[in-house]
Amino acid sequence: MTAKTPMQKRQAHKSLLKRLPKVDRLLEMAATHAGLQNAPRTLQVRCIRTVLDELRRRILAAESPADAADFSPEKILAAARELVAAAMQPNLMRCVNATGVVVHTNLGRSLLAPAALKNMHHIGAHYSNLEFDLDEGRRGSRYRAVEDLLCEISGAQAAMAVNNNAAAVLLCLETLARGRNVIVSRGELVEIGGSFRIPDVMTKSGANLKEVGTTNRTHLKDYRGAIDDDTGLLLKVHASNYRIVGFTAEVSLAQLVELGRSRDLPVMQDLGSGSFIDFSAYGLAAEPTVQASVQTGADVITFSGDKLLGGPQAGIIVGRRDILARIQQNPLTRALRIDKLTLAALESTLRLYRDPRRAREQLPTLRMITSSYESIAARARELATRLENLGAHLHIKLLDRPSRAGGGALPTLDLPSCCVALGIAGRSAQHINHALRHSNPPVIGRLEEDFFLMDMRTVQNDEIDLIVTAVGGLLQEVER
Repeated sequence: MTAKTPMQKRQAHKSLLKRLPKVDRLLEMAATHAGLQNAPRTLQVRCIRTVLDELRRRILAAESPADAADFSPEKILAAARELVAAAMQPNLMRCVNATGVVVHTNLGRSLLAPAALKNMHHIGAHYSNLEFDLDEGRRGSRYRAVEDLLCEISGAQAAMAVNNNAAAVLLCLETLARGRNVIVSRGELVEIGGSFRIPDVMTKSGANLKEVGTTNRTHLKDYRGAIDDDTGLLLKVHASNYRIVGFTAEVSLAQLVELGRSRDLPVMQDLGSGSFIDFSAYGLAAEPTVQASVQTGADVITFSGDKLLGGPQAGIIVGRRDILARIQQNPLTRALRIDKLTLAALESTLRLYRDPRRAREQLPTLRMITSSYESIAARARELATRLENLGAHLHIKLLDRPSRAGGGALPTLDLPSCCVALGIAGRSAQHINHALRHSNPPVIGRLEEDFFLMDMRTVQNDEIDLIVTAVGGLLQEVER
């Protein structure tokens, strides 16, 4: 067969391009086309043009066959319908967390308690006294919604909340030490997810970092020797996302507070995750509590709202009344403030902590972290049995594997857990992982030994049905 000349190829391309229907014609047909007729016209136009552009690309690349049926309006509209359906789906969607990481940063961190969700809906659907003092009949402070509760639970004199803990640290440093030195142990200059680094935040605040000690050992004399007339703050950072073991030494918060008082310097602690619960009471590793830091005498303490606390994203600041007053007057406070829905969720979360037993039962984060192996294994057996009933193509087994608290908290703690390992004949674990990640809702697990693992510590009771449905759909594809 004689090869076509460049001129003949161009003529063939032009002939094929002419077969493509016009956008206006396709839009007329879309008005009565199922799956397109109710879509916004702008979206119809965009998706139809996307399909046409792809066909043009294929034609010009000589990849498209010369079959006119490939360019029929029906096929083009069918392809556009798929694009419209995808575009109409929310970008932020529910996922099933089967990773075993409780406070999973990539999957939204802490789940909110029913009381928090109810209050968010109630406040979001109505006007509220967000910044209105009902007693005085004039403008008030939004921080009053949570200040009393935070003070009651932590024992601090004053409290407030901003949009996350990085913001809280930035705001405190900018208020207390802008243009002055902040002394911190070299071993506490942490970096957490999203490349958030303490030194970078300090630079942005205008404070000057003054490192003391070494990576693994810092002594009180190191702090004492670094204090001079330019010192504005002593900072202690809880290394929540890693541990240094072996030949180590660190200065306790109590020692730092004593030094600060002797030199008339404020002491700040960044607790990172922050917790109101003593996890050692449940046989887990001890984690510094906010209450203990307040009792030790730290002047200002910051921590997250959506990690071990189990609430919404927020950066919480507690401490001395005079220091909090200065922080609230900082112009940055307005830029970093939280909205009414976050305040509503945070307030409801904090109210649960008035009864620690109730908090553990109703806050999903606390419930998952403190769940017993026996209860997790029972749900794993339930899921395994239901999956085994789907068909012979499935290979199911139970594996004991550790879970993690996540969110940078309790980094060395293994939480005993039970996983359902899923294999499908003729399909790799990567294939299963990809397919379930694109189910509705997505099921997110982890891979091990060519199995797709689902850690039942983080799978909610009402999600077992969702997993069975997703695996059933995948199995149907395999059997076709």
